[in-house]
Amino acid sequence: MDKKKLVVLTGAGISAESGIKTFRDHNGLWENHDVTEVASPEGWARDPHLVLEFYNQRRKQLFECEPNPGHKGLVELEKHFDVQVITQNVDDLHEQAGSSHVLHLHGELKKVRSTKDESLVYELEGWELNWGDTCEKGAQLRPHIVWFGEAVPAIEEAIDIVHQADIFAVVGTSLNVYPAAGLLNYVRSGVPIYIIDPKQPAYQPTSQITFIQENAGTGVPKLIKLLTS
Repeated sequence: MDKKKLVVLTGAGISAESGIKTFRDHNGLWENHDVTEVASPEGWARDPHLVLEFYNQRRKQLFECEPNPGHKGLVELEKHFDVQVITQNVDDLHEQAGSSHVLHLHGELKKVRSTKDESLVYELEGWELNWGDTCEKGAQLRPHIVWFGEAVPAIEEAIDIVHQADIFAVVGTSLNVYPAAGLLNYVRSGVPIYIIDPKQPAYQPTSQITFIQENAGTGVPKLIKLLTS
């Protein structure tokens, strides 16, 4: 018998519990930088050295972090369901935990790509990307991150995955960042939705939506009990 398809959308909240800093906790500032300085095409054009250093520090921090019970719980659910993770996060903590199917909407911190040919994507050795590091075509490499103002190439694939869900869960995201937040609109009618978030929901729960007012680390184990008991 085929397993039911469980699609999980994850955001910054699940990574925050592993020590990954999020800019939304700091009044729109990332390490005292306005996000447009370090996460936009305009910022890159203005000061690529600052952008490279910013992501080098993010990578260095990531190497010091480990998956938490939220990440590990989603791996545990693979015993019972066909689990597909769609993440807004650029870290690889889902992969480190052992998740089999992860789609990154906003890029991947440990990868870099050509500024001349965006199809040329490389795994970065270590945590440093420097000015003068080039692709095979001789163009400067940039972080493989979807910056503010750039299109989200994986959104169509994400929509297809969400539309196939038998169960849909949201973990660690406020559902404020579009287009990812709009994925909820593609869940088929009648499919149960579970939202794990410590904050009070800004919408009325319905018979389709179960709200678990917890952080990811404690909320995912509760989700496991609900789905497997």
